[in-house]
Amino acid sequence: MTKLKPGEKPPQFIIFSFDGAGSHDKWEAFSKAAKPTDSRFVGFLTGIYLLETANKDAYTGPGHAKGKASIGFGGSRDEVVLEVEDLNKAYAAGHEIGTHFNGHFCSDNPPGGDDWSTADWESELGQFFTFMKDWKKINGVGADAPDLKVPTDAIKGGRTPCLEGDLKKLTPALKKFGMTYDTSKQQAPGMVWPTKVDGIWEFYMQDVYSPGFAKQGKNPMVTAMDYNFWIKFNQGKEQPETAPELRKIVRGTYDYMYEQAFNGNRAPMLVANHFNNWNGDSFNAPALSFMKETCGKKDTICTTYQDVIAWMELQDPKVLADLQGLPPVATGPSSGQG
Repeated sequence: MTKLKPGEKPPQFIIFSFDGAGSHDKWEAFSKAAKPTDSRFVGFLTGIYLLETANKDAYTGPGHAKGKASIGFGGSRDEVVLEVEDLNKAYAAGHEIGTHFNGHFCSDNPPGGDDWSTADWESELGQFFTFMKDWKKINGVGADAPDLKVPTDAIKGGRTPCLEGDLKKLTPALKKFGMTYDTSKQQAPGMVWPTKVDGIWEFYMQDVYSPGFAKQGKNPMVTAMDYNFWIKFNQGKEQPETAPELRKIVRGTYDYMYEQAFNGNRAPMLVANHFNNWNGDSFNAPALSFMKETCGKKDTICTTYQDVIAWMELQDPKVLADLQGLPPVATGPSSGQG
């Protein structure tokens, strides 16, 4: 990690992140893809994946009944132990673990993130860290099971379910638990450098131009996240026969984002996904191929949120301010600003 010299361009950072982080097969696939280029990525853990489904009553979502969630819990004991082993392997390899909170409560199952107070967010985060620390005790797991070797103080940020939540209410909760960043909010279209909002680094979700959607005659602007691609493509319907077409659109958007940032403001690129096989694996497949083919390129570093923050904080404040002041890229078909 080095300080930029005057006039020197920053590296092109790419941050791959996966909400939920609860699939053994996906942990294996992305870990294998990252290894040849010594790349890093981020798993935003859903805390209730550390609870056996039989022990779901250990969780109470803010405003909800005990043992309820909008998603599944951790499944069987073997499945929870496997998740712990996957987290340990990923952390040991240098990948970052963050939080995707717990019950995935959104506006479709209120009260969700948009309704929650600071106290609600504190409850949600407090339970997340309790599950990390006490997963063995809660599940009645014996001493022969592995310890979770990801320290709670290694969790420095996360993404909220459905990108919901009022930052003014969320931020005090993040600070209370020693967090330094969020990557849930949207700002103006395009890709820009992260900035601090009330002391927390905000890595804005990137609302970008998509050449593939433009060719289809759709509104070409899309939040570059798997679910948002899916909604834009076919309203989130399971149509696996359309996977080749959708994979091409997603991968084309990633290639466009990279080219625009690399040749423009060098803003960190966010590849935001879940571990999933939605629509015939329309999303993880292009993310995987993009990782394999792009991470080894010149002046390109596939890394974590924490490492990008460390790099930014190493820079001369004026140099960083100049980067943050550059206009957004990836906003349209033309060169220059996007």
